[in-house]
Amino acid sequence: MKENTSSFSRRKFVKSMAITAIGTPLTKDFYVGDKPKGTAPSDKINLGIIGCGDLGTANLRNCTAHPDVVVAAACDVWKDRLDPIVAKFKNTCTGYTDYRELLRHKGLDAVIIGTPAHWHALQAIEAAEAGLDIYLQKPMTMHPGESIAVRNAIRKHKVICQVGTQIHSSDHYRRMVELVRSGNLGKIGTVRTFFVMNEAPNGIGSGNNTTVIPKGLDWDMWVGPAQKKPFNPNLVKNAFYHCFWMDYSGGWTPGMAPHITDLPIWALELDYPTEISAIGGKYIIRDDGDAYDNHEVIWRYPNLTMTWMQSSTNSYGFDFLREQKSQRRLGIYFHGTNGTLLTDYDTSQILPEGDRMNGMTTPAKSIPASPGHELEWIECIKSRKQPSCNPEYHIKVDIPIALSVLSMKLGRSIRFDPKTETIMDDKEAAKLAIPEYRAPWKFPHQYLNQ
Repeated sequence: MKENTSSFSRRKFVKSMAITAIGTPLTKDFYVGDKPKGTAPSDKINLGIIGCGDLGTANLRNCTAHPDVVVAAACDVWKDRLDPIVAKFKNTCTGYTDYRELLRHKGLDAVIIGTPAHWHALQAIEAAEAGLDIYLQKPMTMHPGESIAVRNAIRKHKVICQVGTQIHSSDHYRRMVELVRSGNLGKIGTVRTFFVMNEAPNGIGSGNNTTVIPKGLDWDMWVGPAQKKPFNPNLVKNAFYHCFWMDYSGGWTPGMAPHITDLPIWALELDYPTEISAIGGKYIIRDDGDAYDNHEVIWRYPNLTMTWMQSSTNSYGFDFLREQKSQRRLGIYFHGTNGTLLTDYDTSQILPEGDRMNGMTTPAKSIPASPGHELEWIECIKSRKQPSCNPEYHIKVDIPIALSVLSMKLGRSIRFDPKTETIMDDKEAAKLAIPEYRAPWKFPHQYLNQ
């Protein structure tokens, strides 16, 4: 990749496309011209996977439920995870330990990126450059500059991309979107979101850093563009453990908020927030990780405020407590002038403001069902229409989360211009919005100015 030194803060505004119904293009002319390599409706889709851990293999399993999918290539830096996939699809699948070799696999049409979050931006951009359609696990990226670069690469190379927030495809979320948009709740001035659990006081444990790396694991390649730390067996167990390390996840807010804040951003058709304020830190847990254990965020939008609470040291769940035991809990509150909607992944309740909701009826179903997040992506590969959770949409989820982590790190609010997609009047924050990759990896600056 050629490196461009253009600053994130000087990026010119490219107007975001409107989101329409599932499985339709963002605009009638979102893609103009022929895709360099396309898939006819009757063709098989030669699929690859980068990252053969729990999340990636679950995505692969769901994709292979489609009769037109052929598993052609798999890549992982740990042979213990790569070999079972190659063996399972031994008649069609070639194994790789370097993702760049997989991207050059002859005849490949699409790729699942199920690697840790610090790899997402580079691998997604290089996959787009190779003309491959992409299923990209969440969080889409860890930094605002990465988010813009991925969105722009997908746009430039005209590939199909689904970001892996699977809850977006649920029927329950569709019903909640319809309810919020019906107007039954009245005007909504505040949205509250949260995710809590209790890992105190020991977290993932201490004293496990070591130079003894398992045979068959390329630790240097696992770390890739992130800052290199000593090997820790807990870190590589699965995606849950990544969130205890900042350099490989950004912590629990990027890990879980994409699922939870997705609903209000979708239902209320929110653009970017104009001001982001966050506080938090590692207050209680003492372990090998370095991620915060509490994080409080306020996102200011032009006509409402949305908040986020994340705690790894207390699992109190407000109206979602249900039973008095320590467990993971999450919730979303829409506070309207007529009433409050509280909901999570599969339940909901409305608390009216007096009699203001008397006579109101449940809105009719209007958002079509999804066949499932991965299968929706497969069908969109064939139709050449962007799926519902594509980067043009999901960037409005991803950037506010990344800015909330940056605000916490800096200890001050960040002002953001939605039109120019730039941080305002804060040179330090604007600089930190673009990560510095560990050599020899280089951030693809050229995709900040598309």
